Amino acid sequence: MRRLSSYRVAAIAGVTVSAMLLTACGSDETPGTSPGTSNPGGSSSAAGGSGLKIGLAYDIGGRGDKSFNDSAATGLDAAKKKYGLSDSDVKELEAAQGEAEADKEARLTQLADNGFTTIIAVGFAYADAIKAVVGKYPNVKFAIIDDSSVQAPNLADLTFAEEQGSFLVGVIAALKSTKHHVGFIGGVNVALIQKFQAGFDAGAKAADSSVKLEDKYLTQPPDFGGFNDPTKGETAANGIYDAGADVIFAAAGGSGSGVFKAAKAKGALAIGTDSDQYLTAADDVKDVVISSMVKRVDVAVEKFIDSVKDGTFKPGNTVFDLKAGGVDYSTSGGKIDDIKSKVDEFKAKIIDGSITVPTK
Repeated sequence: MRRLSSYRVAAIAGVTVSAMLLTACGSDETPGTSPGTSNPGGSSSAAGGSGLKIGLAYDIGGRGDKSFNDSAATGLDAAKKKYGLSDSDVKELEAAQGEAEADKEARLTQLADNGFTTIIAVGFAYADAIKAVVGKYPNVKFAIIDDSSVQAPNLADLTFAEEQGSFLVGVIAALKSTKHHVGFIGGVNVALIQKFQAGFDAGAKAADSSVKLEDKYLTQPPDFGGFNDPTKGETAANGIYDAGADVIFAAAGGSGSGVFKAAKAKGALAIGTDSDQYLTAADDVKDVVISSMVKRVDVAVEKFIDSVKDGTFKPGNTVFDLKAGGVDYSTSGGKIDDIKSKVDEFKAKIIDGSITVPTK
């Protein structure tokens, strides 16, 4: 990615737009702090005396993507209910398709400048923005999901053992395939999503050594649109189903809805990701979603907020793995009841260390 110096004009524009948005929400302002005015100390007041002012910066798709972002939103909602926070104590902002790196930095800056002292960046795409902002606000507690490249005394890196959960749905795909042929669709071809594929492929092979594997990535960086493009998901899935596969695991965020649509049309099966997508899929495609690789972003978000509230915040990387309940597979719909015991045998072996799942 290009450095911020290449985006000075965009940064100024982004800050201005963000300031206008926050000003329009008047109640989000900290008393005595106007938009655009730095508030490094992060002092604020919140409803119910909780002391929490939470800002959440979503990745592309935002709340409502029925996947990664929605899982983060679930964690935020749980904390909001637990601590009796009002709408003015919480601010949610969303990334735009094709936005510049400076826009992400401006988003985090405006949250901090407007008194939000617990800030969560949802997705590795915020890594450079976090690096640029975190040192300017030493009394603000930051967290970033899916990245551990940036270290700071006021930053928690929240990552997951995606390969472990993906191994389990690989087992599911192989056991449910009648053609011994399964596929993987990744939203964007980056190291994080490659972990999903590595685990999935290993799990499928562990369950059926003769299984044939297909894979397709929707976009290449710096184009991250593959995480929110159902049409691309549907097209890629049609190609894999036409090649002979009858089960596809989609690690593609909002693009997964297109994969489900293709599965329905082809009389095939699909596996979702991040959240239990059987519960959120459209009614006309729900029956093709046999499982999901559940990534408990909601748990990570809620635990981070808890740590700020109770004074146990710790900087550095925390990995949410299978043993910690950070990843798993879903059983909603009863589509895999007949093979659950076999999947759980593999799950136990991962937890006890008998199986080490590859990440590449």
